[in-house]
Amino acid sequence: MLLKHLHLVHFKNHSGADVSLGPQVNCFLGDNGSGKTNVLDAVHYLCFCKSYFNPIDGQNIAHGEPFMLVQGDFERLEVEERVSCGVKRGAKKQFKRNDKPYTRLADHIGRFPAVMIAPDDAALIQEGSEMRRKWMDAVISQYDRAYLDALIDVNKSLVQRNALLRYFAENRTFDASLLAPWDARIAPKAAVIAKARKAFVDDFLPGFLSTYAEISGGAEEVGLSLTTHVNDDPEAIAAKMHQAQDEDRRLRRTTVGIHKDDVVFTLGTHALKRFGSQGQQKSFVVALRLAQLAFIEQATGVKPILLLDDIFDKIDEKRVEALMKRVTNGTFGQVFITDTHLGRIPDMFASTGADVRVFEVHQGEVKVQTPSKA
Repeated sequence: MLLKHLHLVHFKNHSGADVSLGPQVNCFLGDNGSGKTNVLDAVHYLCFCKSYFNPIDGQNIAHGEPFMLVQGDFERLEVEERVSCGVKRGAKKQFKRNDKPYTRLADHIGRFPAVMIAPDDAALIQEGSEMRRKWMDAVISQYDRAYLDALIDVNKSLVQRNALLRYFAENRTFDASLLAPWDARIAPKAAVIAKARKAFVDDFLPGFLSTYAEISGGAEEVGLSLTTHVNDDPEAIAAKMHQAQDEDRRLRRTTVGIHKDDVVFTLGTHALKRFGSQGQQKSFVVALRLAQLAFIEQATGVKPILLLDDIFDKIDEKRVEALMKRVTNGTFGQVFITDTHLGRIPDMFASTGADVRVFEVHQGEVKVQTPSKA
């Protein structure tokens, strides 16, 4: 899969940009704040219907402008496709494929897979379980439509069930019979999610361990496991939700379910968050993302786009150079990279014969620097 052309209007600090992209490596170079990361975020928009950095669409419109447009021309499995996202202030987002609007944005997820590696990925390790669930959900949703539909339904139902629990508390009343329909709706969908998550972690782990060993030189052992209090039996999930009603009533929220799952990252036998060095944590996250890319390709048959934002912030130059060699050996599909150093990444490709297209980004303007092979 390739993104051949990118068109931006009033997207963040890009008043207007038309970028013809190379099939292998595209480097966007410039100072901090120049807009190079915004180019990668625009690609993310086209693949996931939203920004990687700011999910509030209106806040991605350039200051003082009434609308924004992100448009891309893809080649997917040898078929040309155009994807566009338009947002007007105060209006609903319009997302189209081949000029036809989607009735459900969920139908777009997974068609144009992508993987982003960004400096704030450290939150996967440092922050709470919600971040890791979102990561897991994002991966599975790109190849399992039943999972995505079940996830959307469960999340909506949990909002309603929690609102009911708050109503009970605020009005000093309680009626378990009003919770029962929500339990009956949630349990079967939660079972689908629980089964898919367990299968994902089991299937993902070997590739992740292999990738981490390659990045770290086999210096230490790491692990990744799913922690959950439910299984894939709908009746058992419903029974646990019923048993937890007193606790739910006390805390005013649903305390049992797939929304409490976590993915545990370990270094040896210890928690990575507490015992991993900064370098070990960075290597872990990069390995996680690269394994994610390979896993999605295997699951979908489509090579995802790899978006590398400020990769030198994550791992040292020696390991970046090793990663760049992998980029050129056919392991990855199309790659987008940002860097503040104008020559560093192009120099790394100089001896590889890779098809590299270099762009210099300055105050939202994108100009081709070297549109040829390194």
